[in-house]
Amino acid sequence: MTDTSSSDPNPVVDAAKPKSALKRFLPLGILAAGAAAGVYFFGDYLSFQTLQDNREVLLEYRDSNYLLLTVVFILAYAAIIAFALPGAAIASITGGFLFALFPGTLFNMIAATLGATATFLAAKYGFGDAAAKKLDESKGIMGRIKKGVDQNQWETLFLIRLLPILPFAVSNVALSVVGLPLWKYVIGTFFGILPGAVVYTWIGAGLSEVFARGETPDLGIIFEPHILGPILGLAALAVLPILIKTLRGGKEGL
Repeated sequence: MTDTSSSDPNPVVDAAKPKSALKRFLPLGILAAGAAAGVYFFGDYLSFQTLQDNREVLLEYRDSNYLLLTVVFILAYAAIIAFALPGAAIASITGGFLFALFPGTLFNMIAATLGATATFLAAKYGFGDAAAKKLDESKGIMGRIKKGVDQNQWETLFLIRLLPILPFAVSNVALSVVGLPLWKYVIGTFFGILPGAVVYTWIGAGLSEVFARGETPDLGIIFEPHILGPILGLAALAVLPILIKTLRGGKEGL
């Protein structure tokens, strides 16, 4: 009789573990592969020069195929965000150039939110949920940060979206790690990027005149006081509830 006492009691379960890990990280792998392919094949085309060289063709195509160009633009912009490709600002400006301030701003917001959500879900599915669970169980500073974010989810999300404290792609991953619900993430991202979307779409809406003068759009306009001031004001409003809750908590502990 063959002795099976030393054999693995759960061979099926153990064999499934590598496959489960592979399945979890597959979306992230697809995004990483897409990012590498995008940079290799399209990196040189995501520029103002490309837009300037093709502006007449794009405008003619828009006039004859408005709906199709709208769909293609939104999907292309979403892919730029999802794959973290360079050129998100150019894409926003292109939205204004092709579709004016409105509905260009709306199209830019939809596209950016779709792309950001793809990254968020890939990270959440791959490691975000597991990381959020570990943070919940942590008793150190990271656990306290996680608890603070849980108590101020809306405020934290709007603050991150209003102020580019982290690169957009990094913030999408970071927000998955703190366990933010998907519906809050989508709504907060859509409305949180509104001020920046308006500014860049506005630049694009006046792009024809800029090109006619042979100039390049000034992206530094977002740091002008009359632009940056209101954005900082909105960020302060997002921070205020967090400060009030913190102060109240401190008083209760006295």
